[in-house]
Amino acid sequence: MDAIQKSMLEKIADLHEVPEGAYNIRSNGALAGRNTTANIDIVTKQDKPGIDIIIKPGTKNESVHIPVILSESGLNDCVYNDFYIGEGADVVIVAGCGIHNCGTDTSEHDGIHTFFIGKNAKVKYIEKHYGEGDGKILNPTTIVHIDEGGYMEMETTQIKGVDSTIRDTQADLKDGASLVIKEKIMTHGNQTAETNFVVNLDGVDSSANVISRSVAKDSSKQVFNSKICGNNKCYGHTECDAILMDNGHVNAVPSLEANDLDASLIHEAAIGKIAGEQLIKLMTLGLTEHEAEEQIINGFMK
Repeated sequence: MDAIQKSMLEKIADLHEVPEGAYNIRSNGALAGRNTTANIDIVTKQDKPGIDIIIKPGTKNESVHIPVILSESGLNDCVYNDFYIGEGADVVIVAGCGIHNCGTDTSEHDGIHTFFIGKNAKVKYIEKHYGEGDGKILNPTTIVHIDEGGYMEMETTQIKGVDSTIRDTQADLKDGASLVIKEKIMTHGNQTAETNFVVNLDGVDSSANVISRSVAKDSSKQVFNSKICGNNKCYGHTECDAILMDNGHVNAVPSLEANDLDASLIHEAAIGKIAGEQLIKLMTLGLTEHEAEEQIINGFMK
């Protein structure tokens, strides 16, 4: 990899060198490196671009890194990655995409990730998106099936620099399954970002907590759609908190659908500018207005 590709890899996956454990690195539409372990196998699909990640039942304290890097202008890259997490496994999966577009043509990456999480398995999924240059499009789709007693925590972050993104997430949960989603998005300039969540709580005592935090700067626009369907005795919560700056625009549409008498569902949404007293307090400590804004935003997005 060249210096640009290594820099992108560090930003989206916190990797300074080849990771330990299982990994699959994709660069400009081709395989750039792969490693498997005794418990984690990675297999190239034969019918379409993408990979199957197969994690054996009972696997503990292992990780998988599957970053994607685009540094060629005009490249349209689409992959289908399926994750099979065996019963009782407990693993961390780190994904994400970085685009460095130094040309005039649009570069795009669409990743369709499908998770099959076995009984009592636990998954922490971390996904970061980052862009440099002009004409960068990222459209991730995440489909999650969680079996009885399974658990998944998703941390999805759009750091900056993505001109257009549509982020779709769909999930269905069986008895006792849990899903936690923590989304963070920052847009600036004329960027647009749309996120769509649909979670079906089908099982008894299943639960979901969907939280989005975002900052819309300049003339950027964001749309947040979140729908939780309570189809059994369950608990669901969805929340959107957004900070507006300059001429930013945010449309938050949390939605609940209760189809069972014992479904307990809650939604919250808050959109507003940075409070003046917060700025004043930090400025009295010697920060400029810009520095105070950055400190508040950094704390908000943590």
